[in-house]
Amino acid sequence: MSKKLTSRAEDYSKWYNELVVKADLAENSAVRGCMVIKPYGYAIWEKMQAELDRMFKETGHQNAYFPLFVPKSLFEAEEKNAEGFAKECAVVTHYRLQNDPDKPGKLRVDPEAKLEEELVVRPTSEAIIWNTYRNWIQSYRDLPILVNQWANVVRWEMRTRLFLRTAEFLWQEGHTAHATKQEAIDETKQMNNVYANFVENFMAIPVIQGVKTESERFAGADETYCIEALMQDGKALQAGTSHFLGQNFAKAFDVKYANKEGKQDYVWATSWGVSTRLMGALIMTHSDDNGLVLPPNLAPYQVVIVPIYKNEEQFEAISKVAEDIISDLRERNISVKFDKRDTLRPGAKFAQHELQGVPLRIAVGPKDLEDGTVEVARRDTLTKQTVILDRINVVIEDLLEEIQKSLFDKALAYRNEHITKVDTFDEFKDVLENKGGFIAAHWDGTAETEEKIKEITKATIRCVPLGSAEESGSCVYSGAPSKGRVLFAKAY
Repeated sequence: MSKKLTSRAEDYSKWYNELVVKADLAENSAVRGCMVIKPYGYAIWEKMQAELDRMFKETGHQNAYFPLFVPKSLFEAEEKNAEGFAKECAVVTHYRLQNDPDKPGKLRVDPEAKLEEELVVRPTSEAIIWNTYRNWIQSYRDLPILVNQWANVVRWEMRTRLFLRTAEFLWQEGHTAHATKQEAIDETKQMNNVYANFVENFMAIPVIQGVKTESERFAGADETYCIEALMQDGKALQAGTSHFLGQNFAKAFDVKYANKEGKQDYVWATSWGVSTRLMGALIMTHSDDNGLVLPPNLAPYQVVIVPIYKNEEQFEAISKVAEDIISDLRERNISVKFDKRDTLRPGAKFAQHELQGVPLRIAVGPKDLEDGTVEVARRDTLTKQTVILDRINVVIEDLLEEIQKSLFDKALAYRNEHITKVDTFDEFKDVLENKGGFIAAHWDGTAETEEKIKEITKATIRCVPLGSAEESGSCVYSGAPSKGRVLFAKAY
């Protein structure tokens, strides 16, 4: 077995990097800044996809697919969007390689194969999609368009970390078109709620819903709604965003429709997305020094059965009991794995499943068969109990529900303990340095103050929480009047 993980207390960043690799979730690839998502990691992502896809379709959305490449002229059409993503773009300039005459066996770009127009590898798809919507929309009868796509995007990051920030990552992006401003705003809020629902009820991560400040807003949006989560090291992570785009893209791509009165008007737009960054949030919210801790709702398998035996006769008897358990649990829609590998001893199997965060482990040996019991171990608390075989199905079902709730409650308690109100900049810096978490502080509403605080402390305004009460006060940095508190934090 490989050596133990670096502890979180010793080096949180190192712990995270080691855990992603040792738990077989992902690894760095031959392409700088890009990752290979391994089968176990991808199985978690597939579960996320399945639940989100169901939720999207329940709210009336359909899936489509748009090109990976965006002509540069289209990308430039919405100026703020182009400017916001320009530094992260990968660009295709040629379409063919040729043998290098000066270096046998090597290839070079064929200078004759230069593209007439350079292609941007999509960092986001608003440009290509709104150019397409121009052909789809003529009348109010064509609206709304409620489309989502599951895709990969490229944002050329210089400093990368598996799942959290990679040059290429997987995500979904919704792009909708509406006849009225209010309908588009309602859509934006609805999808932010969908994200909050998913992250809290499936990932067991409490989130704060809010709106971004102008400087943190999506490039090309009139308003950006977000969900913010808090990791165990006291740093925030933006878990999802939903953008009200106004008529900015409709005007950039001349997307108009004839309203019921026959008059031409520009369409109203939204876009919204979450990515494989959610995998990073899942790992950092729940996991411990022994490895992954997965909420049952997203675990590739919720239960693993490990047989303990000395001979073939014992193995066959245990296997029969295990198959009965598996059959009964699957009838209850509980996913189970029977780990009957003969290449590892039971202790090594226990260690692997603990590292990979399997919520419940059932161990069955000859003595258990005699007693009509099995041993059940919980991953979240690392506790064990003996369960009568006749009650195993009910006990497992109840335990999985309990684990899901317990993980959320634990994360919520941590989050709530790490929201600190401060009224002075000295307090602000002290909490940031020694406690971390969200800092609720007054802000004067200016980009200058926001930038200065970021420059001095590396903390950013994560959001202006939705529903937060007006509270007159003085800005924590400038002392100027403030109408309410916002949430600051250091973030991933």
